[in-house]
Amino acid sequence: MRRTPEIVTVTQAASSASSDHPPRTLFVGVAGGTGSGKTTMAHALLAGLPSSRCTHVQYDSYYRDHPELDEEARDALNFDHPSALETELMVKHLDQLRAGKPVDIPVYDFASHRRKTETVRLHPSPVIVVEGILVLAEPSIRERLDVKLFVEAAADIRLMRRISRDMEVRGRTFAQVRAQYFESVRPMHLAFVEPSKAFADVIIPEGGENRVAVDMILSKVQHWLQRLGV
Repeated sequence: MRRTPEIVTVTQAASSASSDHPPRTLFVGVAGGTGSGKTTMAHALLAGLPSSRCTHVQYDSYYRDHPELDEEARDALNFDHPSALETELMVKHLDQLRAGKPVDIPVYDFASHRRKTETVRLHPSPVIVVEGILVLAEPSIRERLDVKLFVEAAADIRLMRRISRDMEVRGRTFAQVRAQYFESVRPMHLAFVEPSKAFADVIIPEGGENRVAVDMILSKVQHWLQRLGV
């Protein structure tokens, strides 16, 4: 049975990170709806820590490649359903990072909906920020997270951010963005993303713009690093 979510302080959350025997690698999950401020939050956390102490893993990098489909068929795929992501590969990479091994992360082209041939090498670090709309919805990822954050923003704000990002960064037309939002983004948010908030340790309004929340979480993480002596 899912527990009822509540807005809590960082010191109340993440019991595994606060135990007498803290994990050697701290996985911080950052979830929330599209355009909620997840990436801003992740970047704020990364900016507040030494670069040698943190790594950023994005669930978006693991969209499945479909070379067998033509462009029109790929455009019609539901990219907001959990099945669109190669979760098993991400889980494998998270386990390798926790074991102290480097991994080669896929590079996804959002304009063509294809994986590129190159990959990005990520090295293990004491703190790994795992970001994506479904990181709390997917049990195999969620169970590997030591701190679970859910970033909230009003639906109209998230929609406007989505339109701006997809048109300016991902090369979509307004008609494409609108169709995708009503056909898959909104229904999948209601079916998977919003319910996953129940698994969060901390619910954060306004994401990385919420400096109080950012500073509280950074304080917790820095305390954990000090306890490990790293």
